[in-house]
Amino acid sequence: MDMADVAVVWFRRDLRVHDNPTLQRALEENDRVVPLYTFEPGLFGARSRWIDEPRIGRRRARFVRESVQDLRQRMHERDGELLVRHGDPGSVVPAVAESVDADAVHAQRLPGTEERRTASAVESELESVGVDLTTHWTHTLHAIEDLPTAIEHVQDTFTPWKDSVEANSSVPEPLAPPESVPTPDMDGGSIPTLSELGYDERTDDTPGDDTPMPVPGGESAALERLQTYIFERDRLREYRETRNGLLGMDFSSKFSPWLAQGCLSPRRVKRAVDRYERERVSNDSTYWLVFELRWRDFFQFQLAKHGDAYFTPGGIQDREIVWNRDETAFRRWADGETGFPFVDAAMRELAATGYQSNRARQNAASFLANTLRIDWRWGAAYYESSLLDYDVASNYGNWAYVAGVGTDSRDRAFDVLWQAHNYDPDAEYVRHWVPELADLPPRYAHEPWRMDADEQARYGVELRVEYPEPIVDPNMHFDGPSS
Repeated sequence: MDMADVAVVWFRRDLRVHDNPTLQRALEENDRVVPLYTFEPGLFGARSRWIDEPRIGRRRARFVRESVQDLRQRMHERDGELLVRHGDPGSVVPAVAESVDADAVHAQRLPGTEERRTASAVESELESVGVDLTTHWTHTLHAIEDLPTAIEHVQDTFTPWKDSVEANSSVPEPLAPPESVPTPDMDGGSIPTLSELGYDERTDDTPGDDTPMPVPGGESAALERLQTYIFERDRLREYRETRNGLLGMDFSSKFSPWLAQGCLSPRRVKRAVDRYERERVSNDSTYWLVFELRWRDFFQFQLAKHGDAYFTPGGIQDREIVWNRDETAFRRWADGETGFPFVDAAMRELAATGYQSNRARQNAASFLANTLRIDWRWGAAYYESSLLDYDVASNYGNWAYVAGVGTDSRDRAFDVLWQAHNYDPDAEYVRHWVPELADLPPRYAHEPWRMDADEQARYGVELRVEYPEPIVDPNMHFDGPSS
């Protein structure tokens, strides 16, 4: 085929050189490529549409900056350059394409409604200057074109969908990183500082080594974690047994922040699991890690199918539910002041680290949506702001699922007292994140309202002084631990 001269590769949430079909296609079809990343003002420094929180919190902004820095370094290692700009892609991408006389622009295709609108705006502006936009679906385990059904016919329940793809769709081998990325000689530009992106420059929110997620952004760190977790620490063999843990780094894979920014390809994870099964052991745990990647796929395809309905109060079920919009109760939940220690520990951990475990997330989300009956989208928006590993499809899909308006309309309410005693029997998690309860025995650490006045005085925890009373009556909402 005739070789075009230059193509722009617009990076979005695919910040890697390994297994990147967008980059590979551009390199195959062009003599030179211009890798480009733009920090969007509509995201960085912008406010949420539902609550008074930033769309992207400082921790994730820093993680993205680190990921972009690492991607630039990976380009430098291949004699290339990454252009970095701060502006609306609808104007930045066409301007860069014109400035290098590009014949084409290649970009990742994403399922989010805002992301689709952004791509449409870019495509429209490119058409006006005679440049084509080609998009590539690159962020799931299963290729969208290899699904057993078209997107509009994807099942809305996970298990039949999973069974169908396991039986009828294979996982492509991940692509090797290119050896060279020939880029025209040009100034890549500076990566915006946090203050330039609209954040206060602070150092006190950097996770330390004792937090669950002391992780830097970028492909290099992602691949190192993949090797460390699976092979060096040999934790994959017990993943299914440990994944409901609450404290520490290795009870789960912690791949999610890198998967969310595309620093790590899920197919690269699958290949590592396959190798582990060949060399060490194949068991329920090795299957379960890939199972979780398919859950992630499922929500991506659900969002691609349902679009804006994904974000309505009644969700894709279009259920008629009158949600509370009690800002005071919402703030108590967000601040970890509900008076339910297991929930409060989860929310304080999120505020301190940008992380919550799977078990903590489900309980905190259920408490807001099913116990307080507060609009689930408020909670999803708070997680969007706070989570290091935020992904639009997984976040809103899981919240809708827990709230009973998503891919399963059954009652998903959690008994947070039973959950607390079952998954944190010694109250180690609660006492770590709710230090005012650190000296209580486990039963009282989980249910401090059971202490009488004398016990409160003895332990130095007076309700309404050192720790809040429950925001709702526990006896009316939960059965508590089994006897």
